[in-house]
Amino acid sequence: MNSYIAVDHSRQGTTLPPLWDRDTMTSRVYRLHSTLELQLEDVHEFFDGYDLPVEIEDVDVTRRNNTLIVSAIAAEDNISKYTPTAQLKASITENRLYETEDGWQETPPEPDTGASIGDDDDGPQWGNFSDGTQMQEQEPEINSKLVEYACFKGDRETVLQNTALQYPMFEVLRDIATFAEKGTLTAIVAVDDALKAVRIVDGEERSANVEVVDDPQERDSENTVNWRDNKFISG
Repeated sequence: MNSYIAVDHSRQGTTLPPLWDRDTMTSRVYRLHSTLELQLEDVHEFFDGYDLPVEIEDVDVTRRNNTLIVSAIAAEDNISKYTPTAQLKASITENRLYETEDGWQETPPEPDTGASIGDDDDGPQWGNFSDGTQMQEQEPEINSKLVEYACFKGDRETVLQNTALQYPMFEVLRDIATFAEKGTLTAIVAVDDALKAVRIVDGEERSANVEVVDDPQERDSENTVNWRDNKFISG
């Protein structure tokens, strides 16, 4: 089943950015929303063996407190050193992982209530009496650890900043989305005069189409869109 990502041509009070530069016909990112999460060490692993787009010579991965910034370094000298290049931005959070039979997971394993603790098979074994009247059953320890995650979450202005080398850095983000196992990336981009929808869910590309939304003033009153609560319009 195809998913539709809407383009709103009638956002009131706002001038939408151009889909592309008509002089250079460069590709542009029109809409973007991301909920990607992956372990911080996996981000570094991703870039260790990653072939960057030809427009990007290298990336600068910098951590500032709880923010991860991945900045593009242009492969050519036609961009001034004073021009900020596109960068990806992620917040860094800590998640607790628990050791289970299937590996490390965010959900702790279910307690094994049917298993007895001890060496005898003649019945349940109990711990020490604290005051002679209460019995405490021993509980097995669950191994856990705190792991840092990079969260690329938000709209285009939050996740993908600056316009120079914007589309090549979007291609990097798209590849990160296929590398990550958790989160969704949806976007509308303009490539060679054509709009293209991108949708990646939990590392897998999904089919998506672009749906053009008409001007609400041309619709009947009963079909008017609620602009305040429209999920396709960022605030």
